[in-house]
Amino acid sequence: MKLFHSPASPYVRKCMVVAHETGLAARIELLPSAAHPVNRDRSIVERNPLGKVPTLITDEGDALYDSRVICEYLDAHAGARLFPASGSARWRALTDQALGDGILDAALLVRYETAMRPEPLRWSDWTAGQLDKIHTGLARLEAQAEGLAGRVDIGTITLGCVLGYLDLRFAHLAWRDAHPRAAAWFEGFNARPAMQATLPKA
Repeated sequence: MKLFHSPASPYVRKCMVVAHETGLAARIELLPSAAHPVNRDRSIVERNPLGKVPTLITDEGDALYDSRVICEYLDAHAGARLFPASGSARWRALTDQALGDGILDAALLVRYETAMRPEPLRWSDWTAGQLDKIHTGLARLEAQAEGLAGRVDIGTITLGCVLGYLDLRFAHLAWRDAHPRAAAWFEGFNARPAMQATLPKA
């Protein structure tokens, strides 16, 4: 298998954490890419018309995207259980994944607005709205942090990657100060070998 990747992408990290947790990491070749919202990487576009990372090329030559699809494919391919099969555990894990992905979507929009858009074209109200999504998402994570203990599933993996990305790109938010229960959970979860093997790089 081959994966178009970026070393700082939290969505790529989510896939690679799943790969490590399922024992598939050694079978994945990381392909260099330069995904960008404006200057699109045509080598990715050839396989994924959206031009985004992560994009996985299976051993059969199929292209899979986005991270949600790739993670579920890897889990199924390995016969693992990071996606609970049914019942309340499944809906909890998928909803936590959606919460994490939503926070990441907002964070990336802030990143694009402040790091890529020319300063005269930046819209402060837009940035404030996306930051508010991050704050309300973190508040929900804090409220349910006790329920994360002992879980290793697609929900907790996604949330772990969220907090790692905030450390990387939004350290100024000092999210731990207002979210001590989430911080305590993250300290333990981030020590997992799969998380340590995939620490993001600027």
